[in-house]
Amino acid sequence: IDDLAEIDYSLNSLPAVFRPFIDLDLKGIVYPAGNYSGPPYVAAPFTIPDQSDSMLYLAFSEYFFQTCSFAYYTAGAFNITIAEEVSRTQRNGWLRTCSYFNISTEIFGSIIPEVAKYSVTPYPVMLKLMATEIPIISLEQDSFTAEIQGSMEVFAVLPDSTTHSLFTMNIAANTSIALNIFDQKLMGSLCLNR
Repeated sequence: IDDLAEIDYSLNSLPAVFRPFIDLDLKGIVYPAGNYSGPPYVAAPFTIPDQSDSMLYLAFSEYFFQTCSFAYYTAGAFNITIAEEVSRTQRNGWLRTCSYFNISTEIFGSIIPEVAKYSVTPYPVMLKLMATEIPIISLEQDSFTAEIQGSMEVFAVLPDSTTHSLFTMNIAANTSIALNIFDQKLMGSLCLNR
């Protein structure tokens, strides 16, 4: 799939060939790249409702999404560092600087008084986000939910490029994602449940 995950798919049974269709029963398992140890999940069988008004039907089980979540968690994909990113472009001899992430200790100090006491001078802030458990993905009637447990550590970036930890917080998020097709494009809508 990418540098972090690989997919192994194989037939569960021989293809069933009927007059109007062919039924291919594939079992897809996603692994961390280079690590083919079994995921901590058991695949449950499921059926696709009989319909005949489209040319192709694809169905993905919770097991497939759970193994994806396990593979990416094991590979460390849910550990993200967000820091001030500066883009410098030169046009007509002029150097232009754009900052994409510009949060400082001054912003956190207005919310958390302890940060204001520590840092009188505003310093740039760096965030380290980390999943602390394997995200749980559940399929529902018209959407799927993702439950994520994690932590966020906030650092002040000092003038000598060293960092000083300001605080750490635990995060628990539950989101619903609904997929729809609009104008022949697959679109998703995200809702934060809690």
